Amino acid sequence: MSHPLAAPLLSGHRRALARAITLTESTRPDHEQEAQALLAEVLPHAGRSIRVGLTGVPGVGKSTLIEALGLHLADAGHRVAVLAVDPSSARTGGSIMGDKTRMPRLTVHPGAYIRPSPSGGTLGGVARRTRETITLCEAAGYDVLLVETVGVGQSETQVAAMTDLFVLLTLPNAGDELQGIKRGIMELADLCVVNKADTDPRAATRAQTELTAALRLLTPHGALWRPRALRTSATTGAGIAELWEAVGEYAATVNLAEKRRAQTAVWFDELLREAAWRAFQTGLDRERLRELRGEVLAGTRTPVQGVRALLSPVAG
Repeated sequence: MSHPLAAPLLSGHRRALARAITLTESTRPDHEQEAQALLAEVLPHAGRSIRVGLTGVPGVGKSTLIEALGLHLADAGHRVAVLAVDPSSARTGGSIMGDKTRMPRLTVHPGAYIRPSPSGGTLGGVARRTRETITLCEAAGYDVLLVETVGVGQSETQVAAMTDLFVLLTLPNAGDELQGIKRGIMELADLCVVNKADTDPRAATRAQTELTAALRLLTPHGALWRPRALRTSATTGAGIAELWEAVGEYAATVNLAEKRRAQTAVWFDELLREAAWRAFQTGLDRERLRELRGEVLAGTRTPVQGVRALLSPVAG
């Protein structure tokens, strides 16, 4: 039996999309079961989009750039969804809730949709809900998804693992900034963008050159795509069209279907490990666990022996 939200969602009704996303965010078991049924029904209609992840240091003008890019695409006929990932949101409402106020023109554009992703207290919760929101937005006809990470650290890895390409935004003084950018985040970047280039054109050009050199060193030999550095000014619109052209070049170079299959396989394995761990904990002998932990801490068993004894009591 078809879910009542499926037809209006597939027709692109924003209210149906909002209700569907809210359903997937619910922690009630009956809602989760209903949400998974809905997702399974609309899944064949998803996947027809380009997914772009974006991150950047504080003050880089990320929201301004996302709005400028979103307006550029929406005015050109694309349907754009902006999804914000912030693991702190469940605690404070986070900066993601401010994105709608920081993107006032994009918020009211009929071709755009902005949605935060509450974490449910864990970054893993963000990843799951954002992946499912991506599916729902694609099924609703949004062909460009801009996934913004507001947090730092693991959130970048999570967003890169669910998008087609990852964009790192920096400021014109990136020469000094490069020392503070984690190598791991640089390695995730398919594009680096020096934003606010109009504030100091010479510094922006220098930063672009330095980023290009850094990306060259980090890119594996024989890679299909060679990450590059660009310059933009979100306030003037300079470089926004070139940024989207670079995204198009990337999509034409990389096998996105193969990349998404690999991402889905990793996600499935992660969910399987989580489910297996929960099932294991449910049937765990707590007293035996405390006993073995005490032996390990006392030095009478090695940690490996302790784990083996817990998994195979008879052998222990």
